[in-house]
Amino acid sequence: MNATRQQLHTLVDIVDEVGLDTLYNVMIRFIPEDDPLPDEIAAHAAAMDEFRRGETVSDADINWD
Repeated sequence: MNATRQQLHTLVDIVDEVGLDTLYNVMIRFIPEDDPLPDEIAAHAAAMDEFRRGETVSDADINWD
């Protein structure tokens, strides 16, 4: 399905107040930025440290059920 802007607007309009923060946090990721935000830099650095220490888990090893 190819969503139109109007369909997305309609969906946003019917989301309840509780879901708006989640929806915002998902949608904002699609807005390109020139520079990463400080929390994004910190999150990336933390993730790389965990990866280097072997503390990450492969998605294949997760029981998704």
